[in-house]
Amino acid sequence: MKRVLMVAFHFPPLAGSSGIQRTLRFVQHLPRFGWEPAVISADPRAYERTSSDLMAEVPAGVTVKRSFALDTARHLSVGGRYIGVMARPDRWVSWKLAAVRDGMKMIRELKPAAIWSTYPIATAHLIGAELHRKTGLPWIADFRDPMAQDGYPADPVIWNAFKEIEENAARNAAFCVFTTPSAAQLYRERYPEAAQRIVVLENGYDEETFSSQQQLGNLGETLNAGVVTLLHSGIVYPEERDPTQLFVALKQLKVSGKLRGDQLRIRFRAAVHDELLGALAAQYDVAEYIELCPQIPYREALAEMLRADVLLVMQAANCNAQIPAKIYEYLRAGRPIAALTDPQGDTAGALRQAGIEWISQLDDSEAIAARLIEVHDAVRANAAPLPSPAAVAGASRLSRSEELAGYLARCTAS
Repeated sequence: MKRVLMVAFHFPPLAGSSGIQRTLRFVQHLPRFGWEPAVISADPRAYERTSSDLMAEVPAGVTVKRSFALDTARHLSVGGRYIGVMARPDRWVSWKLAAVRDGMKMIRELKPAAIWSTYPIATAHLIGAELHRKTGLPWIADFRDPMAQDGYPADPVIWNAFKEIEENAARNAAFCVFTTPSAAQLYRERYPEAAQRIVVLENGYDEETFSSQQQLGNLGETLNAGVVTLLHSGIVYPEERDPTQLFVALKQLKVSGKLRGDQLRIRFRAAVHDELLGALAAQYDVAEYIELCPQIPYREALAEMLRADVLLVMQAANCNAQIPAKIYEYLRAGRPIAALTDPQGDTAGALRQAGIEWISQLDDSEAIAARLIEVHDAVRANAAPLPSPAAVAGASRLSRSEELAGYLARCTAS
């Protein structure tokens, strides 16, 4: 069995990001396809929040090195201020020095055949690139989403740092991997010389975890008896998932009397920005429609999805080339899905392929209000559409791991 050295900031015991699932499930499933993973991650002190709930899912025997790292904003600031170079390309750049040192030691001892690094922490690609440069081992750069975009990052110095990282990957990585077709196409156009090495490997869901939750029973109970409840599970980003017009729509429904708070509820689970949501609820006087709930262990979060009347997606048009990783878990949950997103974006495209047509613009309060009435009435009539079984079957993490194993085999064939 060949080995692959995986560089990933998002790894247990980090808490609060669904992005952790990508690496964790690759680590679990790659051995089935002939690849033994070893992981370089960050010391838990670098994480803003930690949780032990996924630690048991890291397979026994997998080598995991947690290299020294600090969060510049929390550990190296004075009066809330810090030197800019200490947070470029991100606040965890201190991770690089120790991770490269530890990675070289792991390469000498474990003799991996390839290196894999994953965004959205840009420093991971700095580490992967440096290990590749020092050893010549094939390197797969897992971008997931675009890095340097129009207007993002807003700081031009960080934007340039992102651009240098992706240029280096386009020159030197065996494959540059993205999770959506639009993101991959954007980079093929940006780096035509690397077009044949820019590929799509979508996110997915973990069948074993879902199955274990369904076996526990008690999944027939709705979240709020007698009240149609939409569940948004995960972070509500103020810009990329701006919920303002959703609250405006709820205000319209309240004033018109078309839907009351005892008929419709929206539950935000682990939204992180609860203060923003609470302020919007107060501003538009719709607090009776809103539930703000804290983070819970991953398996409990999946069980909650299985009990929701409707699962809610929010994604702004400035993220049209991205698909939230949570989408695939929503599909596997087999519940109705309502999406507030640009119909032209990849999120809408993935949902339409699964037979989901409840798609409305995130910034159109009137369209959202009309959709909420439609959703409520369909649930009450037991007529809400469900994802197609074929689309669900093709989105498992196991099948995604098989795809990654194929890319690893191709880049190490020589």
